[in-house]
Amino acid sequence: QMSANDCQDPPDYWTIHGLWPDKTEECNRTWHFNVSEIKDLMPDMRHYWPDVLHSSLNRTQFWKHEWEKHGTCAATLQVLNSQKKYFGKTLELYQHVDLNSCLLKAGIKPSSSYYQMTAIKEALTRFYGVTPKIQCLPPEEGEKAQTIGQIEFCFTKELQLRNCTALKGESDSMQADLKLGTEELSVCSDTLPTYYPSQVQ
Repeated sequence: QMSANDCQDPPDYWTIHGLWPDKTEECNRTWHFNVSEIKDLMPDMRHYWPDVLHSSLNRTQFWKHEWEKHGTCAATLQVLNSQKKYFGKTLELYQHVDLNSCLLKAGIKPSSSYYQMTAIKEALTRFYGVTPKIQCLPPEEGEKAQTIGQIEFCFTKELQLRNCTALKGESDSMQADLKLGTEELSVCSDTLPTYYPSQVQ
């Protein structure tokens, strides 16, 4: 939906946005992103963590942003204390969570009809044993349905799944972190019908 968007063929599966510590951002501005450190992760990075918004050279702009804003803070954990570990571990967590097959197993797939948000939440909670945070684009003018946009899983510092609960002092900017055009993702409403589009127009 972004005017400068050159996303010709958006992936038809859930991709990675990032791995974010809860309360900190941009912890080390001198620790610059170096794509050569993750060169052996590239096939997986391009597939599971694509930059669908920027046509930057080699499409590394998104990863650079995630590393500088979040990775430099995540690196206080030994298991994430290099670019290779940060991106590699995120790919590993993505495979472990396997959201794509979980939703399919629960019968939740892209469709032109609407879902109840509570049904999506219940399916995810039943499958994972924890409550994720589901974010939506609010209805556009004249529409009644919200559009599912992002599903966030929360982890302990030991990288075990935990419930996503709003933490005291968690800033609103950490909640969204992603603007789609002029719209911003926000926590989905339980009462609005929910659209899970099969084709992004």
